[in-house]
Amino acid sequence: MDVRVPRLAEGVESATVANILVAPGDKIEKDQIILELETEKAVGPIPSPAAGEVARIHVKPGDEVSVGQPLITLAESGRAEKAAPAEAKPQSAAESRTPRPAAPEAARPAPPPAAAAYRYESASGVPPPASPSVRKIAGELGIDLTRIKGSERGGRITIADLRNYIAALQQGAAAATPTAVPAPAPTAQAAEKPAPQGIDFSRWGAIEKKPLTSIRRTIGQRMHESWNAIPHVTQFEDVDVTNVTNLRKNYGSASATKGKHLTLTPFVLKAVVAALKKYPVFNASLDEASGEIVYKKYFHIGVAVDTEAGLIVPVLRDVDKKSLAALSEELNGLVERTRKRKISLEELQGGSFTISNQGGIGGGHFTPIINKPEVAILGIGRSSLKPVAKDGKIEPRPILPLCLSYDHRVIDGADAVRFIIELVATLENFPEQELKG
Repeated sequence: MDVRVPRLAEGVESATVANILVAPGDKIEKDQIILELETEKAVGPIPSPAAGEVARIHVKPGDEVSVGQPLITLAESGRAEKAAPAEAKPQSAAESRTPRPAAPEAARPAPPPAAAAYRYESASGVPPPASPSVRKIAGELGIDLTRIKGSERGGRITIADLRNYIAALQQGAAAATPTAVPAPAPTAQAAEKPAPQGIDFSRWGAIEKKPLTSIRRTIGQRMHESWNAIPHVTQFEDVDVTNVTNLRKNYGSASATKGKHLTLTPFVLKAVVAALKKYPVFNASLDEASGEIVYKKYFHIGVAVDTEAGLIVPVLRDVDKKSLAALSEELNGLVERTRKRKISLEELQGGSFTISNQGGIGGGHFTPIINKPEVAILGIGRSSLKPVAKDGKIEPRPILPLCLSYDHRVIDGADAVRFIIELVATLENFPEQELKG
């Protein structure tokens, strides 16, 4: 039997092979983990649906696979050799030089009618699903993938779909009639950005090359899409966290005895929710397809976590309904599982606002990029002692830098100022009863 890529999550039709944990000839049990698949930023184990012997492995680490694609072939113990397909006979030098006959025209699928009439639309603004090889070929030919209707599950575009689309354009051009299908104009990205050129950096000294991981590619793609699609504005402010610092000192030891680490982030989470309730547009999303602003009645806050694989943003659900102690405990567990790559895909989705805290590694002010389709993100730097005028006297106070990036299509600058002032006021006067609950 073949072990195939299962349905991974709603809207997820492909994944990348992260690790293969078996080898041909291995005897495995039912529910034994045979490999790990990476979807977006989560890594999920794939168990074997039955016991048997590994007859053949169809993939290798780094391969992109889609739902239903075979991963591993299992055979009854002792029959792996019979289950494995025969090796292809190597071609002689003369055979390799002899061109293979082209497939007859009748065997080729008919090109799609009215190819140029189709247009892919996505409410979130993401491009149509296609493998990197298909995107590369389309980019080199100046083909707009949004004009091609994918034939695979989820509308995924294949090489065959691209070939059929080009065939339809060629037939239309050859007809030379007023109704001929016009060749598509190059996409804006293809017109403005030339194909990347390789650079031999070894000419100037010793180098080391490491492949770009799938997570790093995903992070880069998401950040690029957000930066290009959203007009970012960043509002900076400083907050005196003397009150919060004292509360952490007073209640931190009690939390530590219960195995909980009371950090600054839970205080910020509660203060952010208070500001979001007063200014709900910061907890919204822009539906570009319908031209509507979607106001969310829930408060699911993403927290950026620095991991060896890159920045990952798990989501804390219903922050408004949880106590400070509960948030602290849940946050600690979520961060630990994220760094161990034990986080599920569902825990990375559905956020309404994001917090990125660089204070732990010594960062100051910065300009965080909005986590699309959200409309705002709060960056936090490291608090430091600064001279502050207080009651007519200059005294050192712990000052925390805040950086609020927002989508200027949805949020005006005046609202951003009001939001961050509300946030500052809540943090500077954080209610002690929140720690007694």
